[in-house]
This record gives sequence, structure tokens and C-alpha cells, in this order.
Amino acid sequence: MESVLEARNLVKIYSEFRLDNVSLSVPKGSIKGVIGPNGAGKTTTIRILMNLIRADGGEVSLFGLGYRDKEKEIKNRIGYVGEEQYFYPNKTVGWTGRFVAQYFKRWDENLFDSLLMRFGISRTKKTKDLSKGMKVKLSFTIALAHHPELLILDEPTSGLDPVVRRELLDLLKDSCREEGKSVLISSHITDDLTRIADYVTFMHQGRIVLEAEKDDLLANWKRIHYKTGALGENLLSQLVQVEHHMFGSSGIAKNYQALRPSLAEGVAREDVKVENVTLDDVLITFVKGV
Repeated sequence: MESVLEARNLVKIYSEFRLDNVSLSVPKGSIKGVIGPNGAGKTTTIRILMNLIRADGGEVSLFGLGYRDKEKEIKNRIGYVGEEQYFYPNKTVGWTGRFVAQYFKRWDENLFDSLLMRFGISRTKKTKDLSKGMKVKLSFTIALAHHPELLILDEPTSGLDPVVRRELLDLLKDSCREEGKSVLISSHITDDLTRIADYVTFMHQGRIVLEAEKDDLLANWKRIHYKTGALGENLLSQLVQVEHHMFGSSGIAKNYQALRPSLAEGVAREDVKVENVTLDDVLITFVKGV
């Protein structure tokens, strides 16, 4: 499958943190979510991918091009939204659009206006008077108004209320479906990525600990509830994060589809129940080192 972004063996060393041989790719036309707790290395990785900081090792290629001699062309094909929004506070939304437009060959003023209208943002309002949610919406508007092929988003919905988050996520899905855009989005809000991601990459302590298609991952990771004595030692040994309760026990299976036939009898007796997990459950499993 063709990729719009390839990163290989990225290393970045700080005094108290090391990004350790991170490799990832973004298939064309897909949404890939990067999940991890604070301090996992998500932002460091994205800053390297945007050439905002230099890696101490490894390589980055976007659209088959490298930053060394093609940075301007690459940046013209990327829309970027970070966790923090920076604008000239005393300038209006309209002025901000005109200022940014000069840096992009494919800037579309009509699209900029239509997105402002969709989000209910006035061109005449000063950016300092916008709420946090409106500033993020303006950042998305700017990121999309030059028809990027790839969107790179670093915790863009952090601190936003659920209504605004849903609105932005729906916009991302629409952009991918209708225009074939590719998206790399980092977040610790796993519900957001459950809603939109095709692929997920889990990071912990500067490393990638798991990559998978989201649907395959959630089909294979299941929480198994069972009564005492309902499972044999072989099945019990394949569960992680086992917890014991007053009326039974539970644990997470990472390969449910393979275990399913062995669990069928217990399910039929109602001694065993199978429950879907969330991406949070998967993340916590790795953070706990299970």
C-alpha cells in the first residue's frame, strides 16, 4: 500500500527522555492515530515529522521527498494543527487568513470562507477574542484551506468540550472520504481515535509498543469474565490484567479469535462472558507493563 509518510528509526535524546528507534508510516487516504500517555513521545515524533526539531538519528520521507532539499514543497502539501494555537492577538480572522495565504500555492479563499461559515467564525473578530474552541476551529480552517494531501495533528482536541471535538472529528472524516486526504493524529483521548482512525499506533516511554488496524485490534482484544473453575490453566495463562471480584474474575485476551472455540462451551453455560474493550484498555495494558 502506498504511503504518504515514512519515518524510519527516529531517535531523539534529551537529558531525561529518549525517543527510541520509532518507525511509522501513513497509508495514503487513511487516518492513523498515535496513542500514548503524556510523555510517551508523541509530540517529539510529530515535531520531527514536521521538521520543527531535528532527530539525532533516523530518516523521514513525505510524498517520497526529503526535507533537506524539498521542505517548501513538502510544507505546501501538509496541513498542521498543534495542541497550542498561536495567532497575532490584535489581528482579525480575515487578516490572519490573508497573511497565511501568501505561503501556500493552493490557497483557496472560497474554501476558507466556507469553513469559517461552517464553524461560525466571523472574519472581523480579533483572534484574541476567540475562545479556545474557536481558535482550534480557526487552525483547522487554515490547515484545510490550501487543499493539503496530508494532515498532521498533535493533540488538536485536547481540552475541548465533546460537542466541539465531535464537530472537528466529523470534518476530518468528511475530508478523508470526499477528498482522499491522509491524516496522522496524536491524542491521549482514545474515544476520538476509536471514532475516526483506520490504524492505531501505541507509544510508551519513547517507543512504539503496538501497531495494528483498529478494527482488527478491537476484534482480537476482548475482556473475558469467568466464574471460578470455568477456564482451564491453558486459557487462564493467555489472559492479562486478571482481576478477581466477589462473583468471579476477568482478564483481557489479546487473541480472542483464536481462543473463541475453546471459550464456546463456557459461554453456552453462561459461566463465561465476553466484553468489548476500548483503546484505553489496550493502552493501560502496555502502561502497566502486562
